[in-house]
This record gives sequence, structure tokens and C-alpha cells, in this order.
Amino acid sequence: MTLKPQVRTVLTYVIVASLWIWLSNHALLSLVRDAKTLSLFQSVKGTLFVLITGGLLYVMIDRDLRRLAKVNRTLMEGNEQSLRVLVSAMDIRHKETRDHSERVMRMTVALARLAGMDEEALYRVKFGALLHDIGKLALPDAILIKPGPLDAEEIQLMRTHPQIGHDLLQRVDFLRPVVDIPYSHHERWDGNGYPRGLRGESIPLAARVFSVVDVWDALSFPRVYKPAWPEHEVIDYLHKISGSQLDPNMVELFLAHYDELKRIGMDRLDLLPPPEVSSPHALH
Repeated sequence: MTLKPQVRTVLTYVIVASLWIWLSNHALLSLVRDAKTLSLFQSVKGTLFVLITGGLLYVMIDRDLRRLAKVNRTLMEGNEQSLRVLVSAMDIRHKETRDHSERVMRMTVALARLAGMDEEALYRVKFGALLHDIGKLALPDAILIKPGPLDAEEIQLMRTHPQIGHDLLQRVDFLRPVVDIPYSHHERWDGNGYPRGLRGESIPLAARVFSVVDVWDALSFPRVYKPAWPEHEVIDYLHKISGSQLDPNMVELFLAHYDELKRIGMDRLDLLPPPEVSSPHALH
């Protein structure tokens, strides 16, 4: 029978404490006859008892905490693997460029680190970037892979995906904190974005960081309705929309570390060129 960790810890403590009290009392009574000396030795024994059992409890609790931490890491790794499979399936369904979600996730985390975000925030950025288009699961393929411009009604429907993504992530406890990017990555620095029309620094930092990477990626790789842009044109466009669509500070930071960030994004890609068919509406 396997004992629960807390039962095992308490049982071990009780056994060791009982043996200590019984054996030490028996030894003192056998060796010491003077009452004053016996009282002094009892005090010393009590102090040693507290120190030894305290150390024992520390070792046992630390061992159990390490075991629980290992189990938690295993669960989180399993969750992450499941999410990566889901995102890969989404990229295939949306006919995205090879490694799109992984690429923007890696670059966003790197840029967020340069922006000074701490490790806990980077963890949220990682999953938020990976799941940035989770809301598109609810949209029809006729819109997602339409080989041409969307009409006004289709654009309106496409623009519901951040809210859908937000609502989906709110149903999963461990994904609720990662909602900033899926919910706000189509907000604009000038306040003309969607779904909430946030402006400037009222847009979550994670979303402002991601938006720069997302625009770069959307232009740098082919879509159904356009080929990939030349690199210098992509850079010029980022300069052009800095301060209107994108946070100018994040654009400046991105371009200052452009070669490093691009390398991080492309590291896991093989040497084959990206496919010609990819998601047509990354910028909508």
C-alpha cells in the first residue's frame, strides 16, 4: 500500500520522536541521579530534539515538494505539448507558413525579454503568442483560406476572432493569464484597432510586443493574396506604421536587435523555402 506524502511524513515524525523521547529518557535516568543535573540534561535533550526533528521535517518536506514540483513540470510539459499539437493543426488548417506559430512565439519571447519583462510574464507571453489566433477555430474555412480580399461582412466576422479567443481561454484555468496577446494583438497604438479600440500604453505590453513580430512575419512570408515582401520593404513598412499601428518603442527595439531576433525565429526552420500557400488574412 502506498502512503500519502503527508501521512508518511507525520508517521515518520511520530516514530522518530517517540523513539527519541523513550530512549533518551531511559538513558538519562540510568546515567544521572542528581535532580539538578537531570533537569539540565533534560533541557539539552529537548533542544536537541527540536533541532533534530526540525531538520528531519525539513528534509522530508523538501523531498515531497521536489517530487510535487517534478510532477507539476511533467503536467505543464504535457499541456504545452498538447497545445503545440493543437497549434500545428491550426496552422495546417489555415494553410499557414511553415512553423508560423512557433516562429512568432520564439521571436516574441525574445523581444519581450529585451523589453524587460520578467520570467513569469515571459511564460505568459510564450503561451499567448502560441495561441494568438485560437479564436479562428470558430471561423469558417471560406473566410480563413479565401484566395482574395475579404468583403466588408467577411472582415467584420474575421474581426470577431480576438473576442472568441478570449472567451475560449477563459474556460481553461491555466490559460486565463495568457489572454493579453490573443485578445489584444489587433489593437493599434493610435486607438483604431479592435476589438476594444485601446490606445497607446493602455494596450497590454505583451500584445504591443507581439504585434510588431506578427506584422513582420505576415509581410515576410507569402500569403494566398500576395507574395512575400522583400526584406527592405518590410523594414520600411515597420518604420512607416511605427506610432500609428505599432508601439514606436517596440518597433525601435525590434529593429535594433533585428538580426538576433530573426535568427531566433528562423533557427528551427529547415533549409527548404516556405510553401507558396499560406494564411491569407493574417493582417485583418
